[in-house]
Amino acid sequence: MVAPTVNHYKAMTRVLRYIKGTPGQGLFYSTTSSIHIKGFSNSDWATCPDTRRSVSGFCMFLGDSLISWKSKKQTTVSPSSSESEYRALAIASCEVQWLTYLLADFQVVFKQPALLYCDNNSARYIAANAVFHERTKHIEIDCHVVRERLQNKLFVLLPISTHDQVADLLTKPLEPIPFGHLLGKLGVLNVYSPA
Repeated sequence: MVAPTVNHYKAMTRVLRYIKGTPGQGLFYSTTSSIHIKGFSNSDWATCPDTRRSVSGFCMFLGDSLISWKSKKQTTVSPSSSESEYRALAIASCEVQWLTYLLADFQVVFKQPALLYCDNNSARYIAANAVFHERTKHIEIDCHVVRERLQNKLFVLLPISTHDQVADLLTKPLEPIPFGHLLGKLGVLNVYSPA
């Protein structure tokens, strides 16, 4: 905002064209959706060309309805994609905990733990294997945060294919077909098509 460039202007006009072209697009919230938290965590490793910091993203659903999402550049540079994914997983696990507490305040009781999907095998392995932490001291706090919540059965950590990882929408640019596919999985509908 202080010193905009031509690239900033191009990005802004692209966003405005998208918004203008999709006036009827919005989220659908079903009245018959189950009361179960399901989340997707992802990161795109070292995508910022200036700082080489990664972008974390998560999407949280209550049943089939999208209720929470976030995309943010990580505060530090991650030397590996595993660390970048694990930092994103830590942020997503914090959101799962917050949503669980919020719903408990509303007297909503869960019969089963939340489901948290991650498409990175290394991040899931670090979360499940305490011995592996010796080689990951640089992300020790995130390891303890995720592992503690996993052991307390706040959530179950599950694999997901990259093709079905809806958090990709928040971490990387996508071609139109995968973008549309994942947008539909978020529960975004377009009820009006401009002529």
